[in-house]
Amino acid sequence: MLEGYSPVTQALLGTLFTWALTAAGAALVFVFSSRQKRILDGSLGFAAGVMLAASYWSLLAPAIDMAEDSGKYGSFAFLPVAVGFTLGAAFVYLADLAMPLLGVGADPHIALALPPESKLAKEKADEPPFQLLDSDEMTIRIGRAGPLSEGLAVGVAFGAIGKTSSATFESARNLAIGIGIQNFPEGLAVSLPLRGSGVSTWKAFWYGQLSGMVEPIAGLLGAGAVVLAEPLLPYALAFAAGAMVYVVVDDIIPEAQISGNGKLASWTSILGFVVMMSLDVGLG
Repeated sequence: MLEGYSPVTQALLGTLFTWALTAAGAALVFVFSSRQKRILDGSLGFAAGVMLAASYWSLLAPAIDMAEDSGKYGSFAFLPVAVGFTLGAAFVYLADLAMPLLGVGADPHIALALPPESKLAKEKADEPPFQLLDSDEMTIRIGRAGPLSEGLAVGVAFGAIGKTSSATFESARNLAIGIGIQNFPEGLAVSLPLRGSGVSTWKAFWYGQLSGMVEPIAGLLGAGAVVLAEPLLPYALAFAAGAMVYVVVDDIIPEAQISGNGKLASWTSILGFVVMMSLDVGLG
C-alpha cells in the first residue's frame, strides 16, 4: 500500500495484507482451546463494530460526496448511494440462497455451538463444545460472501482514490487496515469451531486462512471495475458498504450472541466501532 502505485496494484497489496491477518487469526487455533467460546464471541463482536464503522467512513461517506459533487442528481444525490447499498445487501442475500443450488444444502445460520441454556445443550454436556460439522456446514462457514464483500470494499476504495475529496489514499489505506484488524478474529472464528468439531489443528488453520483467500481476487475486480467505469463509483462504494453491513447483521452479530455471551459481544462491537472510527478520522 504505497503511494505512486496504480490503484489496482494498491488494491492487490491491501487485500494481501487483509488475507495475511486472516491467516494470523486462524493461527491462534494453535494457542486457544476450542472451549474458549468467550474469546471467539468477543472477537466476532469486535469485527462487527469495525465493519460497521468502515462501511460509513470509508465507503458511504465518499459515495455520498461523489454523488453530490457530480451534479447529476441534484437533491436526489442520495439515490445512487441508496441503490448501491441495497444491491450490495441483496447480493449477499442471494449468494446465501444460491448455496443449496451449488450443492450446499444446510442453512447458513446453522449454529456451531448450542446455547448453554438449551435442553439439547444440557443433554450433550459431555460432548465436544462444538457440534460436528459435515462438509456442507464447513463449506458454508468458509464460503460465505463476507470475505468477498470485504475484498471488494478495499478494491473499490483504492480504485476511487482522487475522485473526490474524501476518497483519498489515506482513507483506502485505513479501510484496508480496519478490514485486516477485523479479519484477525474472523480467521479464528473459522478455525476454532472446526478444531472443536474434531478437525485437526493444521487442517483447521488451513481452512481458516482459506476463508480470506478470495479477498485479493475481489479487490482486483473491484479496483479494476471502478477505474474503467468511473460513473459507477458511488454505486460501487455503496454496494460494498451494503454487502458488509448485511454480513454484520445477518451473520456475525447473531453468531456472536448465540452462546450466551451477548453482552460481551455488544461491548466489543462498540470497541471495534470506536477503534475503526478513530483510525479513519484520526489518520485520514
